[in-house]
Amino acid sequence: MSKRKQAQGCQPMLRRTFLFLIGIAVTRVLAEYFSVAKNRDSFLTVINQLWHKLLAVLSDRQSHQIPESLPKNPIVRSSKSDRPLPSNPVQKPPANSPTAQPSQLQIIKGSANQTKPVQVSIQTLAGASFYLTAIDLADPEHYITIGLANNAILANNSQATGGDEPFANMVARYGAAVVANGTFFGKDEQKAVLGNMVAAGKFLKYSRWENYGTTLAIKAGNQLEMVTARTEGKPDWSQHWFSLTCGPRLVKGGKVWLSPLSEGFKDASVLGVGSRSAIGFPASRDKLFLVTFIDSLSLEAEAKVMLAIGCLEAMNLDGGDSVGLAHQGQILLPPGRNLTNVLVVYDRQYPAPTELKQSWERFQKGDRPTPDKSVFFD
Repeated sequence: MSKRKQAQGCQPMLRRTFLFLIGIAVTRVLAEYFSVAKNRDSFLTVINQLWHKLLAVLSDRQSHQIPESLPKNPIVRSSKSDRPLPSNPVQKPPANSPTAQPSQLQIIKGSANQTKPVQVSIQTLAGASFYLTAIDLADPEHYITIGLANNAILANNSQATGGDEPFANMVARYGAAVVANGTFFGKDEQKAVLGNMVAAGKFLKYSRWENYGTTLAIKAGNQLEMVTARTEGKPDWSQHWFSLTCGPRLVKGGKVWLSPLSEGFKDASVLGVGSRSAIGFPASRDKLFLVTFIDSLSLEAEAKVMLAIGCLEAMNLDGGDSVGLAHQGQILLPPGRNLTNVLVVYDRQYPAPTELKQSWERFQKGDRPTPDKSVFFD
């Protein structure tokens, strides 16, 4: 073999050897770098940010489109529509209220002579019948919090669980103006709830990796926030007095906004037609609208209803057999199964516990929730 051919034959071997040595060196450097927990966290944070930006671009294209797997606006009549009309009707809020920037608006609770009972009424809009609960954040006696099954201190998670409980038991224990179903939870033995959760300025559940669904929060000064983690970045739960994660999002910026797949929802029971509940707030940002549907309907139909009642932002809550509503101790819609968490609303006739009111006052003075080892998990 000529020297020229020998040289040509050695070149590929030299290249492979060089690349092999480079690979070993890079592997050692990366192993050292990722052996430090802080470096791992920083790397994952960057990856998450890039992923969120990609999803944001994709979601902008999907914002006003319904994925093909979603039914197109069906509403299925339910026998539950024969239930009696509550005695205290609610006026429909205007759909064209002027918008306000969250940073510029603070709804401070008013004086005692402004207190009124939480309003619950039955309405039909956009072809669907539902119970509408209006929570006035400016009312000094209106408070919303989260109740857990069996009076647990922490929400069910992958490491510990308080199980579930009959809805009637929870209604009786909390003695509130309104008790309604909250967020999703697993069907396994743990029955872990979805997302991070804050109530009365304390973490009930926390994971730093949480980036699923949409979060509704009440911040200092009664400022309302709704954040879809995978398209807008994670919310700062340490600034929340009340915080519940569920979804998919229904309304964003006063427009129907549906992109459940990008939020991480793939379950057919969520994407299809079924019993539903939702929560949102108007452009004035001084109220919460909790909607419990009597009819079964699609996400698109649900979103149109939330828009019709005047929501600037809205998200879906747990549905199916979990849908339940009680008003002043009377169960209007009973769930078909035990629940792990509920939304609890107090007013002047059914006053909030002293500790809940004190936690609000402490929060306004700068007290903030901090996850400890009992609620912090990965």
